Amino acid sequence: MMIFIWILQLICVPALSPLCMGIIKKIKAKLQNRVGASIFQPYKDIWKLLHKDEVISTDASWVFRFAPFIIFATTIVIGASIPLFASFLKNTLTGDLLVVVYTLALGTFFLALAGMDTGSAFGGFGSSREMTISALAEGGLILALFTTALSIGTTNLFVISNAGMLLSTQFFLSTILAFIGFFIVLLAETGRFPFDNPATHLELTMIHEAMILEYSGKRLALMEWAAANKFFIFAALGANLFFPYGIAHSVDTQAIVIGIIILLIKIFILCAIVGIIESTMAKFRFFRLPDLLITSLILSALAIGLIQMQIL
Repeated sequence: MMIFIWILQLICVPALSPLCMGIIKKIKAKLQNRVGASIFQPYKDIWKLLHKDEVISTDASWVFRFAPFIIFATTIVIGASIPLFASFLKNTLTGDLLVVVYTLALGTFFLALAGMDTGSAFGGFGSSREMTISALAEGGLILALFTTALSIGTTNLFVISNAGMLLSTQFFLSTILAFIGFFIVLLAETGRFPFDNPATHLELTMIHEAMILEYSGKRLALMEWAAANKFFIFAALGANLFFPYGIAHSVDTQAIVIGIIILLIKIFILCAIVGIIESTMAKFRFFRLPDLLITSLILSALAIGLIQMQIL
């Protein structure tokens, strides 16, 4: 039974992440009075790209060729290292808060290297912007997750989700503040509004798209798939660390099924919120983004301060 649960945990992120992208696009289309593509269109796009030929620059090194595989592999490893629908899994090797954060940073590092590798002007400024945002967002992300770790007394994500922070009213306000800070980082790290526009190739607005502009075929499919995986990972972390309701606490078939259903509901709610945000506000100017990320850092630091006061 445990082997089956681990296999389900392993395939959950890559299997469901394209659906999140499809749901966000569908919600945006509805809010803009358009029919929009099917929510399963991202699966078709990935399948189509996997069967297309590739064009690789003669100036590209091994970094450009292997970066999509490394980035996609990091998202698979992280997907198997975080609590999705069950909190009873004992992952002490890669389930630590800092391991997850810096594995995500490893994927971002290779993404930025790949953007610069071919010498493209677009890739260069895209990588520069990406590293600037990542450097500012990393502090807010660590502090937001550290808020949950400080409340429970461990940095293991499965133990944190098993404890259920919001079930204790003592840390309710701190949890809400930390979640708001985490949600801002989620938008930044996954390239959503107001930080980036994932649906454009305009020079002044694109960040993530600039770094993958030179890719085509199978490697582009892996890049797009990895981006969807990253969004699902952040959404699952926000749903199960700050709102761990419905997650399975025991090896029981009914509890696992309920955990998967509730996970999908929470992910759908987050996708709906992102879709509404992207339909009701414009992308910020790049020089306004640090202010928003510093706000995330301050909220998370304030949440930690409140927890320290309550503990003392």
